[in-house]
Amino acid sequence: MSVALLEWFRDNGRDLPWRQTHDPYAIWLSEIILQQTQVKQGWDYWERFMRRWPTVQDLAAATEDEVLREWQGLGYYSRARNLHYAAKQIVELGHFPDTLEEIKKLKGVGDYTAAAIASIAFNLPVAVVDGNVYRVLARYFGIDTPINTTEGKKIFAALAQDQLSLLTTDRSPLASQYNQAIMDFGAIQCTPQSPHCDSCPLMDSCLSLREGRVEELPVKLKTLKIRERHLIYIYIRCKGQTAIHRRGAGDIWQGLWEPLLVDAESAVPPMARLLRKNVKHVLTHQVLYANFYLLETDQQPELPSDYIWIAETDLDNYALPRLIENLIASI
Repeated sequence: MSVALLEWFRDNGRDLPWRQTHDPYAIWLSEIILQQTQVKQGWDYWERFMRRWPTVQDLAAATEDEVLREWQGLGYYSRARNLHYAAKQIVELGHFPDTLEEIKKLKGVGDYTAAAIASIAFNLPVAVVDGNVYRVLARYFGIDTPINTTEGKKIFAALAQDQLSLLTTDRSPLASQYNQAIMDFGAIQCTPQSPHCDSCPLMDSCLSLREGRVEELPVKLKTLKIRERHLIYIYIRCKGQTAIHRRGAGDIWQGLWEPLLVDAESAVPPMARLLRKNVKHVLTHQVLYANFYLLETDQQPELPSDYIWIAETDLDNYALPRLIENLIASI
């Protein structure tokens, strides 16, 4: 399997800009951006970050607001905050960490991301296990242990490492090539729906294909509970200014800015005009429904102390959630 994947990768691997460099900063940045993000969406963000902050020192010197603003639209904003924090960790260390243990100490870097950076940037023989890898291994070996269980994670981590060890157990470019090969294979060939089994180089030895279970694997237990929330926003316009506040910790959009948020329709001033109602916005664990009002006044209303007044023309300087951006665009 391992050798066949390498041969497939040489002819079919994706040509991605972060694969044209050995700079660990560029590789780390790509891995953080691509967490919970598809390549086609993350590509532009990676290029923008590299243009604005070409070195880890440049990123560490930026403000959190600047990083959040550049991240705007990618979602999962904790990734941006962790990215900024980790950049400062690297600068303080004096060099980019080059062992698996040191890489794992970076804020926001888990087992998968650490393995990807270690193998791709430093040729360390550490196997990656992401959604693509789970799918390829589960189908090829016919494993129906749920991938989101403790047992499943152990089984697939060990199996992935065994496959890599068939190629190398030392620092070698083969570690990087194999990890990228199996990830690309899952993204291009062994896709979640309608995999290309008829042209698969592993078709003769794929257990799930032989047993007719390709579409059943991998198995994942359904544990996600979706919560509905209703939000009521009031955009205040007062002599060219508007009021916003930064969202705190412990909830969605931490560190981002939003207009006045009230708890109930009864708190909306009678002179406020409803612009949009029940605007739906889907997050991973929540579905949001927002009502959006415009309040035009010549006198600044009294607001909680954490709200600030800014010129409306300066709104672009503040990182806003995508939902808020869309609501404000309706004014």
